[in-house]
Amino acid sequence: MQTQRMILWIVFSMSLLFLWDAWQKHQGHPSLFGGSAPQVTAPAASGDGEPRTDASIPPSSVAVPGAERPPAAASAQPVPGAVEPAAAAAGQSIRLANDVLALDVSVLGGQIQRAELLAYRDLDDRRHNLVLLKNAPGALYLAQSGLVGAPDGATYPNHRTPMAPVDGSVAPHLLGEGSDAATLSLVAESGGLRLVRTYTLARGAYVVQVKDEISNVGATPARPVLYMQLTRDDNPPPGGSRFYSTYTGPVVYTDADKFQKVAFGDIEKGKATHSTGADNGWAGIIQHYFVAAWIPAPKVQREYYTRKVDANVYSVGIKEPLAELAPQASTTVESRLLVGPQDQRMLESIAPGLDLTVDYGWLTAIAQPIHWLLQKLHALVGNWGWAIVLLTLLVKTIFFPLQAASYRSMARMKAVTPRLTAIRERYGDDRVKMNQAMMELYKTEKINPLGGCLPIVVQIPVFIALYWVLLASVEMRDAPWIGWIHDLAAPDPYYILPLVMAGTMFIQVKLNPTPPDPLQAKMMMIMPLAFSVMFFFFPSGLVLYWLVNNVYSIAQQWVITRKITREAAAPKR
Repeated sequence: MQTQRMILWIVFSMSLLFLWDAWQKHQGHPSLFGGSAPQVTAPAASGDGEPRTDASIPPSSVAVPGAERPPAAASAQPVPGAVEPAAAAAGQSIRLANDVLALDVSVLGGQIQRAELLAYRDLDDRRHNLVLLKNAPGALYLAQSGLVGAPDGATYPNHRTPMAPVDGSVAPHLLGEGSDAATLSLVAESGGLRLVRTYTLARGAYVVQVKDEISNVGATPARPVLYMQLTRDDNPPPGGSRFYSTYTGPVVYTDADKFQKVAFGDIEKGKATHSTGADNGWAGIIQHYFVAAWIPAPKVQREYYTRKVDANVYSVGIKEPLAELAPQASTTVESRLLVGPQDQRMLESIAPGLDLTVDYGWLTAIAQPIHWLLQKLHALVGNWGWAIVLLTLLVKTIFFPLQAASYRSMARMKAVTPRLTAIRERYGDDRVKMNQAMMELYKTEKINPLGGCLPIVVQIPVFIALYWVLLASVEMRDAPWIGWIHDLAAPDPYYILPLVMAGTMFIQVKLNPTPPDPLQAKMMMIMPLAFSVMFFFFPSGLVLYWLVNNVYSIAQQWVITRKITREAAAPKR
C-alpha cells in the first residue's frame, strides 16, 4: 500500500510539474525542460516571385487616449525593412565607446550594428568580449531609428539613408581621459527634412542618449513620425543548454499593461498581442542575462508595434508622431537606448519595469526578495559562490519545522516498513483486509501516510523561485567560487560538483524507506545517476545550490531519524 501511495504521489507530482511547465510556456515564460527549436519559414514572396524584405506596419487599431491622431498617410507609412547583413557590412561604421560598452554605428542610417560589452566575456570563446548586437549571416541583431510619413514619392531620413559624421571624421569616437562622455553626431537630408542624430555614451553607462534634431528645409509643411526599433533573428543566443531554457524575444512594457512578452512564433503566426499605444513605457528584446530596449521620453504619446521583416527576422519598435513642422522650423526629440546586462539595481534606476526583464515568471513576488537577500549576502562575504551557500542554508533553516515534520513522517514509515511487509504477506490478494490492517497500523503508530509529502509541497514554490534566481542572475556570469570553479554560470569543467551531488542523492535514497518491490528499489537507486547526468550540463552555481541543499537535508534527516529511533527504543512507561 505504501509503495502504491509513493507511485501515485510521484505521478501526481510529475503531472503537476508538467502542467505548470505547459502553462508557463503558454504564457511565454521559459520552460524548465528546454525550448523548442526555432521555426524556419520561407521568405514571403512578392508579386514577381522575389523575397519580400519590406513588410509594412498596419495603422494601430487602438487610439492613444488624449493623442491627436496623425494623418492616415503617416500612421500607415511602413517602416523600412531590415538591412541585409551583406549590405550593412559593406557600409562604413564608426566606433563609439566608453569604458564598458563599444558600439559600431553604421553610416547607413546610423543604425547600431554591433555592441560589444567590455566587462563580459563570450562563453564560447573567453578570449573575446561578448557581442550582443551584431550583423553577420545567421546572427542579426540591430538597433535602428529613422523618420517615416513622407508624401508619396518622397522618403525622409531612415535607417537606410546614408549619413555623414558632422565633424567629418570616421575615426573612433572614444571616451577621453578625464572626459565624462563620448559623442558621435551624424547628419542626413532627404524628402525636405534634415536629421542630425547625436549619440552620447557616458562613462560607465550602458544607456546611449539619443538626440534627434529634425529641421524642415523644404517648402511645404511636414509631419514626420519617428520610429525606434530593434530587429533580430529568432536564433537562440550562444551558450544555451538543452536541459533548461530561458526566454529570448521581444517585450513591451506600459504602466497600464505592465510587462508583456511577444514570442517570435506569435509574430510569425500573426497572433502577437501587446499594448499598442500609451504615453509611457518602452520596447525591447531580452535574452539570457542581457537586454536591449528603446526608451522614449516620458509622457510622450507613442505607438508600439511588432512585425515580421523577413524569414526568421522580426522587429519590435515604437512610432512617435511629431508635431507638424512648418518650412524652416525644427524640433528636437530625445530618447534612450539600453544595451547591457540584466543588472536589476541598474535597470530599476533607468526606467520603470526594466527590472522585470530579469524573468522569474509567476514567481516574481517570491524571487525578487530572494535576489535581494542574495545581494546582501554577497556584500557580506564578497563571493557569489559562498553567498549561494549561505542563502541555501538560510532558506533551509527557515523551513526546518516543515522539513522536520516531513522527516519524522518518513522515519516513522521506515520504522514500520517490516510490519507493512508482513501485512502484505499475510493478506495476499485480499486488498480490502490488507488496507484495513494498514490503516489500523497507521492509526496505532500515529502516522500520516502523506505527512512526508505535504510539507515538501509547501516549499516547492520557494525552491523553484530560488532556482530561477540563480539561473537568471547575471551576477553569476564569470563569477568564481573556489579552485576549479571560475564561472558559476558555466558547467563544472571537471564534473566534480555533479558527481558529489549524485553521491548525496544516493545517501538520501538510503535514508528513506525502502520500497518492498525489488524493481522499484532498483529504480530509486538509478534515479540519482539519471539526475546527475542532467546536472553535468547545468551552471555550476545551480549545482552548488542543489548540493548544499542535499547535504543540509541529509544532516537534518539523520539527526531527526536518530532522535525518533532512540524514542522508539526507549522503554515505554
